[in-house]
Amino acid sequence: MSKEPGAEKWVPHDGGMRKVRATLGDCRGCELWKDAEQAVAGEGPVRSRMMFVGETPGDHEDKEGHVFVGPAGRLLDRALDEAGIKRSDIYLTNAVKHFRFEREGKRRIHKTPSAGQITACHPWLARELEIVKPALVVIMGAVAARSLLGPSFKVTQHRGEKVELPDGGTAIATVHPSAVVRSQDFTRDLGLFVDDLRAAVALLD
Repeated sequence: MSKEPGAEKWVPHDGGMRKVRATLGDCRGCELWKDAEQAVAGEGPVRSRMMFVGETPGDHEDKEGHVFVGPAGRLLDRALDEAGIKRSDIYLTNAVKHFRFEREGKRRIHKTPSAGQITACHPWLARELEIVKPALVVIMGAVAARSLLGPSFKVTQHRGEKVELPDGGTAIATVHPSAVVRSQDFTRDLGLFVDDLRAAVALLD
């Protein structure tokens, strides 16, 4: 059982996405709000056919208050372009809305959210899904997969495959773009990532 109180009591169930964005910063569903600069809301058209779900804000996102604006965001922009997807057409968010990190001198080093933090923040993601009603969810990385499909789902085993969400929605899983940024075989892994995004586009046809 998670020791986190969970976000449910802070999540509005009326007022649409504008109200979600207005109230997200008030959330105390886990302790991550104490050290992060701010909660980072999802961005994009509210009626997008595709919803991309990443892990958690990074250092750049936490400071700027926008999703995917750091190195992983630049890589994602490149991959989207190669796959023929316009970023302006997709709704882009994270499974966890606050940056989790540990300090190393003056630097803030990303730390993977705990299972309890992922569970605690899930009501925000669930509400985004209710509002956007995407035809397809693109799950990027293990944290997003755990939030949406549970701990037993392995991205490495099922990447690029069509999967069904618990609510009956359609999804496809791939790696997080930060994994491509860190890859020792960048060209290969960028190509595989783009292939997964092209497979996502094909599911919408």
